[in-house]
Amino acid sequence: MIIILVISILALIGADQLVKYWASTSLQPKGSIDFIHFGDFEIIDLTYLENDGAIFGSMSGQRWFLIGFTSIVIVVGIVMLCMLYKRSKMLTSALVLFIAGGIGNLIDRIRLGYVIDMFEIKLFDFAIFNVADICVVFAVIFLFIYVIFIDPKIEKSKNALAEKAKENE
Repeated sequence: MIIILVISILALIGADQLVKYWASTSLQPKGSIDFIHFGDFEIIDLTYLENDGAIFGSMSGQRWFLIGFTSIVIVVGIVMLCMLYKRSKMLTSALVLFIAGGIGNLIDRIRLGYVIDMFEIKLFDFAIFNVADICVVFAVIFLFIYVIFIDPKIEKSKNALAEKAKENE
C-alpha cells in the first residue's frame, strides 16, 4: 500500500512539473492564451505567472520562510500519512494530494525562487494557480469532508467496540 501511495505522490509531482515545464517553455513567450471559452464567454485562460509569494501573491519575497514552512508542513504530512494511511481512504487521499502539491511548489521555490502558475479563471476575477495548487485545494476539501463526516463515524464505531469489549470482560 505504501508503494502505491509513494507512486501516486511521484506521479502528481511529475504531472505538476511537466505542466510547469510546458508553461515555462511554450506559454511564457506568449504570456497568455485562450483555453476554455464559449463564444465570447471566457472561462479559463492559460497565463504564465511567476509567483514569488504564497496564495494570492501574499508573503511576496519571503522565499526562505516559505521554503522552511512548506518543508515542515510536508514532513508533518508524511509522518501523518505513515501513521494514518489505514484509517480512511479519504484521509489518505487528502494527505497524498497535500504532500504532492507541497513538494511540487517547493521544487519551484528552491530551484527558481518562485512558483510557476498558469491557470487563470476568467469567469470571475480569481488567482492564477497551477497543478500543485489544485492538489492542495482538493486535499483541504477532502480533509474538511473527512473531519466533518467520516472521522466522527470512525470514532463512534471505535467507542462502540470498546464498550462492547468491556461488557464481555
